[in-house]
Parts: sequence; C-alpha cells; structure tokens
Amino acid sequence: MASRSTRREFRALLTPGAALVLPGVSNALAARVVADIGFPAAYITGAGIANTYLGIPDNGLVTLSELADHVAAIRDVFPGPLMVDADTGFGNAMNMIRTVKLLERAGADAIQIEDQVFPKRCGHFDGKEVVPAAEMVAKVKAAADARSDRDLLIVARTDAIATDGFEAAIERASAYREAGADVTFVEAPTSLEEIAEIPRRLPWPQLINIVIGGRTPELPNEKLKDLGFAGVIYANVALQSALLGMQAALGELRRNGAMGDATRLVVDFSERQRLVHKDEFDALERKYTAKP
Repeated sequence: MASRSTRREFRALLTPGAALVLPGVSNALAARVVADIGFPAAYITGAGIANTYLGIPDNGLVTLSELADHVAAIRDVFPGPLMVDADTGFGNAMNMIRTVKLLERAGADAIQIEDQVFPKRCGHFDGKEVVPAAEMVAKVKAAADARSDRDLLIVARTDAIATDGFEAAIERASAYREAGADVTFVEAPTSLEEIAEIPRRLPWPQLINIVIGGRTPELPNEKLKDLGFAGVIYANVALQSALLGMQAALGELRRNGAMGDATRLVVDFSERQRLVHKDEFDALERKYTAKP
C-alpha cells in the first residue's frame, strides 16, 4: 500500500516545468523493468491493461475490480509513486466515490479521471464523446471528497478538443481545477501551438500524453520543461516495444521451428530471474524452510 510519503513525493515531483517522464505499465513485470531502469514514478495505463489482460482495444470494458487487482499487484513491486488511469470513474459521481476509495486502498498515489461518455475510448481514437461539463465537475468534487489521504492527487482529464475544440477544453480544465483537481490534463492537442498554450493558459500542474503513432506530436523533454508541463506520459512505449519484440522472436520460431542463433532476440534466463528478484524469494525459502 502507498504511504503518505510516496504521495507527498509525487506532489513534489509533479510541479510546473518538471516534465517528469511517466512510463506506462500494464502489469507487475513491466513495473519491475521501469523501476530497474531508474524511473522514479510510473503510470498504470488503462489501454495497456485492456490490451494485455483482455486482448481488446481501449474501449472502456476493463472493470473497476480488474483495475484494482492490477494496481495492487503493481504496487507490491514498484517502490515509487503510481498514477492510475481510472477512465471515467466507472459511472456517475456516486460510482466515483467508490472508485477513489478502492484505488486508494489498492495503492494509487494519483488517480486520473476523464470527461468522456462511458464507456470511453482511447484518447487518440475517433468517435469520442464527452459528458456535460457540469457532470464532470460533480465527479471531480466527489473524487476530491472521497480520498482519505489528502495527499492523494486527483488528475482531471478532458477530451473536449476532439468534440468541442481547444477553447472548450481549456475552459473545462479550468472548471475541473476549481472543482478540486490537483492536476489537469488536456488530451490530444494536435499542434505545437496548442501544446504551448496549455501550460500558459492553465498555470498549475499539467500533463501531456505522448502516444507513438497518435495525434500529439512529440517534443524533446527539455522543450516541454521550458513550456511548463509537470508530467509527460508515455503510456504504451513498454507495451509497443514488447509487441515488437514478441513478433520478432516468435516470427523466428515459426519460420525455423527453433530459436538457434536468434536467441539474441530474447532476454537471457538469468536476467529474467534477476528482474523478478528470484534471489529474494530464494532467501525467504531458506529462512522459512524447516531444518531436519
């Protein structure tokens, strides 16, 4: 379970101009890799869970209980702050209360909610719809009130650029901040001008989401720092690179019936055991195994 210090640490990290890189993780193994590489914080991606756990697109079909189970498993192996993609909060303001309480207990340090119609779509898909701003304001208020730890961050995302335009999205983000959001997140800006305007117009912690192949152009991290962004989400780099690796290795196996020289495409057995901390479990087994 997350501690107050972990949540306070996240608040200190997510400040305007930090451009903290938040790599996405969809399971505990990915979280192990992210921690091993040295990232101080991570983003639990709803799209990644839908893809890896259910093998389906990011279309709002992952349930709250399934998400909470993933959060708890990731929390057990990741030492730093975790932001959790909670989609639309799984219903109305009353559902939002339960969502926040459950994810907080599971170990979230920040909970991201969005203003799409339920069931939502990936922020970089076509066909998105948003709820009335007043409905989302009520959900943000409910989320802020529901947390038992005041250091838990509430992140409010708007997808209104795609439906109502950039100005409407800025207005919604301002309203969500007034309703109690600690961080806001204007999803899927499509130009350098829009990207620059977000932190200029909204002078509190802002997130930007970089999807490889998506709608938002990638900028160097130093540029995003200069513009004033607090965090930069790379939700599915780990997932997309894992897919590429699986396709390459399994393609070799399918073509040749054996790996042969293509073992270069897979991580070494000992490295795999190191990443999952096998030595720690071996030590526990020795400690608790009865001696004759």
